[in-house]
Amino acid sequence: FGLITIIDHGDGYMTLYGHSSSLFTSPGDWVAAGEAIALAGRTGGTESPALYFEVRHNGKPDNPGRWLGK
Repeated sequence: FGLITIIDHGDGYMTLYGHSSSLFTSPGDWVAAGEAIALAGRTGGTESPALYFEVRHNGKPDNPGRWLGK
């Protein structure tokens, strides 16, 4: 996934963002909803800028469609 950011949302929920070319946060930083955390890039074996996005609950993948737009 190249450069990756993982956000712990509490209650066992985490989101992962990968293939970033630049990270705007550091481990332990608090972030607000809507805050830019990274710049999409071509890291981790992609040929064009891309974003890898994943939601996990208690360590298991969860359907991200349930969370988009909330």
